[in-house]
Amino acid sequence: MNRRRANYAAKAEAKGSKSPDPERSSSSANLPFASDFALHPAKVLDLFLENFKYVLAADDLQDNIQRVKSDLYNRDYLAAFDCDDKRFAYVARWSPARALAYASLFSSLEPLRNLLADPNKETKALCIGGGAASELVALGSVFACLKRPNADTPSNLHLDVIDIADWSRVVKNLTTHMQSQWFYDHEKLSSNFVHGDVLSQDAASLRLPELDFVTLLFTTNELFCEKKTETIKFLHSLSSDCHKGALLLIAESAGSYSHITVGSKKFPVQFLVDTILAGKPGQDDGAWEIVEQNESCC
Repeated sequence: MNRRRANYAAKAEAKGSKSPDPERSSSSANLPFASDFALHPAKVLDLFLENFKYVLAADDLQDNIQRVKSDLYNRDYLAAFDCDDKRFAYVARWSPARALAYASLFSSLEPLRNLLADPNKETKALCIGGGAASELVALGSVFACLKRPNADTPSNLHLDVIDIADWSRVVKNLTTHMQSQWFYDHEKLSSNFVHGDVLSQDAASLRLPELDFVTLLFTTNELFCEKKTETIKFLHSLSSDCHKGALLLIAESAGSYSHITVGSKKFPVQFLVDTILAGKPGQDDGAWEIVEQNESCC
C-alpha cells in the first residue's frame, strides 16, 4: 500500500496508546552524540557562538533568560517570545543543545537520510513551531553532511518554518551562516519564515501537497491544549493534503502528554494522534503508516 509515512519518536508513554509494531519500532533508543550522517557537533556549536556572540556577552542575558523561564513556567508562550531580547536569549541558551539533539535524531532515521541523500531530490520541509531554529540547524547539519559526496548535484533543501512568535531574524541569520559556511553552493539550502498560527493556515498557504517532510517537535500537545478542534482538523489536513510517501516526525517530552476530552470520552493525546493519522488500533486503516515509533529515546 502506498501511504504517507510517519516516524514517531514520541518520548511520552500513555496508557491506552497504540502498541507499536515490534518489527518496526523498539521500546527505547539511545541516540549517539555524534553521527556519521551529521556535521560534527563542534560545527553546530560554532554556528551559534558566531551568530550570538554579542548576546552571550550581554550583561542582561541572565535576566532575559529568567524572564523567558518565568513565562514558560506560566505557560504564557506569547509573553515568553514577545521581543527580540527574549527570543535571542532563548536561542543562545537552549537552541544549541536542541539542535544537537535533533541532528542526532534526524540522522538516526533511515527514511529521512535516504530522502536527504538523494543527489537529484529537491526536498521541501515544514518545521511547525520551529522558530527557535533548532530543527532548521539540525536538518541543515544532516543535509550538509550527506551532501558532501555530491556537492555539485541538483539536490537541495528548502525549509518553511512557521511559528506564532516572530523569529524571522533568528531564522534568516542562521540560514545565511549555514549557506556560506556549510555548503559549496549557498543555493543548496534555503528557508522561509512564516509568522503565524499554523492552525489558522490552509493547505495551500502551508504548501502541504509539496512537502516531503514535516516536523512537530514538542508542539503537538500544546496545540491540543490551546485549540483542540482546530488541531484535529489540522491533523486531518496533513492526511488529506500531504502527498503519498511524505514523512512526518512527531516528538514530545516524557510525561507531557495530557488527556483530551472528545465528546463524552477522554483520550490520551498520543492515542488520539495515532488514531487520527494511522487509524484505529490493530487496523492501521489511516492515511499514515507508522514506520518507526519509540516510547523513549535519549
